[in-house]
Amino acid sequence: MAKEKGRKLIAQNKKARHDYQILDTYEAGLVLSGTEVKSLRQGRASLVDGFVQLDGQEAWLHNVHVPEYSQGTWTNHSARRKRKLLLHRVEIDKLESKSQETGHTIVPLALYFKDGRAKVEIALARGKKEYDKRQTLREKQDRREAERTISAIRRKQRA
Repeated sequence: MAKEKGRKLIAQNKKARHDYQILDTYEAGLVLSGTEVKSLRQGRASLVDGFVQLDGQEAWLHNVHVPEYSQGTWTNHSARRKRKLLLHRVEIDKLESKSQETGHTIVPLALYFKDGRAKVEIALARGKKEYDKRQTLREKQDRREAERTISAIRRKQRA
């Protein structure tokens, strides 16, 4: 079988971008069992409730749902087990010092295969207040309306 190239997205946490202000992002490898990899290759995973916890000198990914492999046997994995993240020591130390600050947390943003290896994009994030979320939605809506009017003007000019 030919080696995979590029990035194949499995799951994305859109809610995290809405609920948190993303300060810094990191790419981390995952320690997975065989049936987890097969389940991910089928494109099945959910990052909605996921978070990263730093335990001593290790980073762990909690509450990420990778469903059991349909053709797995007794060797199947549990769906919501904690998974070890593969990060450099410098990155773990930086994340640990920043996450100690009030209001900061580490959340997974995306789960994907990069050149055949399972990776997770994690972010150091600060929780948004309700008015910040409304402001972000308003800005997004204004941008869409501006793009619509610009494209309508361009269509009229061509005609």
